Amino acid sequence: MSNEEQKAPEVELEEQAGAELEAEATDSVEIEEPTVESLTEALAEAEATINELQKQLAELEPRAQAEILNQRRRAEQEVEKARKFALERFTNELLPVVDSLERAIEAATGEDEAVKTLREGVEMTHKMFIDGVAKFNVEVLNPQGEAFNPEHHQAMSMVDAGDAEPNTVVAVMQKGYLLNGRLIRPAMVMVAKG
Repeated sequence: MSNEEQKAPEVELEEQAGAELEAEATDSVEIEEPTVESLTEALAEAEATINELQKQLAELEPRAQAEILNQRRRAEQEVEKARKFALERFTNELLPVVDSLERAIEAATGEDEAVKTLREGVEMTHKMFIDGVAKFNVEVLNPQGEAFNPEHHQAMSMVDAGDAEPNTVVAVMQKGYLLNGRLIRPAMVMVAKG
């Protein structure tokens, strides 16, 4: 017997089993043909669902756009703040150097030629330093003779000053500084009593 003769009975059995299953399925389940009315009804339901979802999307869209716009604006503001105030810590570290230069200028008194030369050198260094930090929007607060401002000044003491008006700064113990308009260090001052 050849291979083809052996396969033929197996193929016949498979075809018979397939035909029997198909006949059983057709007998047990009656397949309904879709009617035009049922299809039209399903189409109307689908269109109504689509319209409702489009209405909901139209209501949500302006809110979503506004939220995205707000998030973008907040992110831009945070980046701008980070850029403007990135130098704050660095500037705080440099302020004691400025204070030391100012103390050196105050201490360099005398008529000796060496002291005068030293004083001029320190004054030039101080000026260069202040001009350099001013390029990065660091402002000096020297409120001598101005009205006391608790937002920018720290009162160290109240003193009797007959010639000064009440609540004015009569002495500055340590200058204050602003970076881009934001207080880095308040000026330490003595204020005239009222």
